[in-house]
Amino acid sequence: MSITSDEVNFLVYRYLQESGFSHSAFTFGIESHISQSNINGTLVPPAALISILQKGLQYVEAEISINEDGTVFDGRPIESLSLIDAVMPDVVQTRQQAFRDKLAQQQQGGGTCTMATPSPAHQAMAPKNGEIPVNGEENGTHAMNHHGEPMDLDQDVEIPASKATVLRGHESEVFICAWNPVSDLLASGSGDSTARIWDLNEIGSSSSTQLVLRHCIREGGQDVPSNKDVTSLDWNSDGTLLATGSYDGFARIWTKDGNLASTLGQHKGPIFALKWNKKGNSILSAGVDKTTIIWDAHTGEAKQQFPFHSAPALDVDWQNNTTFASCSTDMCIHVCRLGSDRPLKTFQGHTNEVNAIKWDPSGMLLASCSDDMTLKIWSMKQEQCVHDLQAHSKEIYTIKWSPTGPSTGSPNANIMLARWVPPPPPQ
Repeated sequence: MSITSDEVNFLVYRYLQESGFSHSAFTFGIESHISQSNINGTLVPPAALISILQKGLQYVEAEISINEDGTVFDGRPIESLSLIDAVMPDVVQTRQQAFRDKLAQQQQGGGTCTMATPSPAHQAMAPKNGEIPVNGEENGTHAMNHHGEPMDLDQDVEIPASKATVLRGHESEVFICAWNPVSDLLASGSGDSTARIWDLNEIGSSSSTQLVLRHCIREGGQDVPSNKDVTSLDWNSDGTLLATGSYDGFARIWTKDGNLASTLGQHKGPIFALKWNKKGNSILSAGVDKTTIIWDAHTGEAKQQFPFHSAPALDVDWQNNTTFASCSTDMCIHVCRLGSDRPLKTFQGHTNEVNAIKWDPSGMLLASCSDDMTLKIWSMKQEQCVHDLQAHSKEIYTIKWSPTGPSTGSPNANIMLARWVPPPPPQ
């Protein structure tokens, strides 16, 4: 099987169209002469580019588990690869040799044990008993306790099958999950253009354990699957309604029984984040169209659209029921209020895309994380950041405040970070 440059160009062109980058798709189509190719676009399924890339990664994963003579490399766990891994020329040999070395070390230690080995990212961020890994530790095997003393961390974690539940049903990647705040319901969003509500009380019983929330759009008087990723979702405070955001540009409100209550459509392109306010009367969303919108949760109408960012808005978080913060690839953070026609505050200091933001429990301090590998803490009382924390060596994508931290907004409030780290390149 082979692929031509025209076919690659068409797949990229279709991907840009499906992702809502209409201007980029138009420009790319003109420059790559898509109209002059003999490709029948009706035969190309949705998300074809992603599907081909995913299958290629699966092939490389299978290749890693096969020895040169064609036999299976016994015991070698197949770990999920990133695209960067797949294009590295020595990744197969390096991964296999690393596992052989590990087996040899275990045998020298007087016996072997099959355990779940965390990925490098998990080793870097998985603390023991809640402690935080020490900055600068080369192998992430120590942590500091509350008295500043180093503590050893386990490298291997074995989870008994009796304590793990696998929820099967999605037909593509699962991007996000959210627990219902008052019951044992778990919501998940996936690239199969569905969200699902799982009743953990029914897991293992003969009754149905999941509700499928199919995201459809209206075409020709009929509801057809949107074929777009569901990448954001959030429960309201009393757990009765679930809001979802999709790459089809629509936000939706669902009952916990899986019924569609409202469709919110004013964004022009994918929605990257959405949040309920605590009162439950408003939903806040952020999109690729550079805007954030506050929606009336009861009527489904947009209360106010905020066009202050100069690039796609990536995340939002409520400070209170009417005031919120938003961040963007434009490296800015805006604090806005319903009814105000300009930001109350603009924080600037990051030197790359700001991926996520989070107010502390008191609403006094705002934390932000960025592709510039820094975490910054901001206060509404000053222009510059209160703290500029620089310890990560890769982009930071998620951030949470510790629930046990002070609620007074003290600079000593504890923060827990989570980030994705690509596997190290082969030596």
